Order: sequence, then structure tokens, then C-alpha cells
Amino acid sequence: MDNCIFCKIVAGQIPCAKVYEDKDTLAFLSIGPVHKGHVLVIPKKHHRWLWDVPAAESKELMPKLQKIAKAVEKATRCDLVVMTVVGDEVAHAHIHLIPKFHGDGLKFWPEGKYAEGEMEEWRRKVEQALK
Repeated sequence: MDNCIFCKIVAGQIPCAKVYEDKDTLAFLSIGPVHKGHVLVIPKKHHRWLWDVPAAESKELMPKLQKIAKAVEKATRCDLVVMTVVGDEVAHAHIHLIPKFHGDGLKFWPEGKYAEGEMEEWRRKVEQALK
């Protein structure tokens, strides 16, 4: 995609702090890290959403995510690595691997609640949408 910043990074038009690369995948440090060592992992081919990545490509992605997450954990000495897919800040499928430390106060979204009976209603809606 012409205007995609991640495609420009893949093409070498914009520099990045690369931590991993192979023929299909690129991983680099986030320029706006939650904590130092925060890595973005992207497929090199442009897909808008992670669920748009073809099954064969996404199947190959998980072992790479595991390897990179373990490296982030080792390098940062964090308590855990949070894997999150937000996707709205850049229109290219990507996964955040974020080092997290106990007591850091980091929350990823505000928690909501279901009213009485609402959970079952939404469970049915999602279940129906899967058919």
C-alpha cells in the first residue's frame, strides 16, 4: 500500500530498529513504547487486519511470536510479555509484544460490565454470527 508506514518500513524507505526479519515477517521496536523493549511484529505483505492474513501465513507467525516474546522477556527481565492486537493506529496487521512488570499499573482497556441477562444475549449473538 502506497501510504502504509509499515509497508514503507518493509521496503526500507523508513528506518526501523529491527530485531527480527525473515522472508515473511519483520519485528522492530515501537517508536512509542509502553515500556522499553516493546516490539511490533508484522507480516511483510500488507493485510489490513490480522484476521485477513491467509491461514498458511498466520500458521507460520505463531512460532515467530513465541520466539520474539521469549527474547523480549529475557532482554527486559520483565514479569511477562503481553501480546495485544489493537490495529487502529496503523492500517497494517501487527502485533504488539509489550514487556509488563508487576505493579506497573499498566491496564490495556477500561473494564465494562454486562447488565443482568446481557451476557447470555451477547453470547447468542456472537454464536449466531459464527454460523
